Amino acid sequence: MKIISWNVNGVRAAIRKGLLGYLESCGADVVCLQEVKAHPGDVQHVSWPGGFEVHWHPAEKKGYSGTAVLTRVKAASVRRGIGVAAHDKEGRVLALEFPDFWLVNVYQPNSQRGLTRLDYRVGKWDPAFRAYLKRLQAKGKPAVFCGDLNVAHTEIDLANPKSNRRNAGFTDEERKSFGRLLDRGFVDTFREFEKGPGHYSWWSQMGDCRARNIGWRVDYFVASHKLRPALRAAWISPEVMGSDHCPVGIEID
Repeated sequence: MKIISWNVNGVRAAIRKGLLGYLESCGADVVCLQEVKAHPGDVQHVSWPGGFEVHWHPAEKKGYSGTAVLTRVKAASVRRGIGVAAHDKEGRVLALEFPDFWLVNVYQPNSQRGLTRLDYRVGKWDPAFRAYLKRLQAKGKPAVFCGDLNVAHTEIDLANPKSNRRNAGFTDEERKSFGRLLDRGFVDTFREFEKGPGHYSWWSQMGDCRARNIGWRVDYFVASHKLRPALRAAWISPEVMGSDHCPVGIEID
């Protein structure tokens, strides 16, 4: 199964920039989108290519956050949110159950400029999401989660670690919190295949950062250790334009 994740920074804008053509050509079985900034009715005129069925979890607030999953593989069940109303109103989690695993599409909160949302992110959201993953896997079916996690885990996951040390997405608190999640039986799939620096999935739209590859790796596929033997590939696609993020993907048996 080929699965792709992409923060499209507004699905309507992404459609104007070629999203439908990408969906037609990428060969994915499942595509997880984050920060769709739309409700289903906003794109009801769109003919999604390739036989995709679309599932939505929009934010209550118009034009903000939200997730969607396009799938050619019929899901056994679909779950929206993590069961905590305070978190779920932002439409950040959408899970599909497949025969051998759960696929969780997540758009994790940004700690914001000035770290105004850092306490919420690491003190409330992260523990709630870890607990959700534990509940999801309680009956023995492992999970893969993907999306914009809004954290660069290690120094090689961004171009300028020293100058960004206390910026949102690269605080010690966020990095340690992500590490605690990995320690609970998960692997960062990209790092199973690529150990080196210089691989990023988000670039500031200022200062020609993308062309200069001054970026951050904040988009991930994270899989249960149980699924590691089935993992065949993991990649980043910086050549794909249409958002300030690029798609990332995995292939899993």
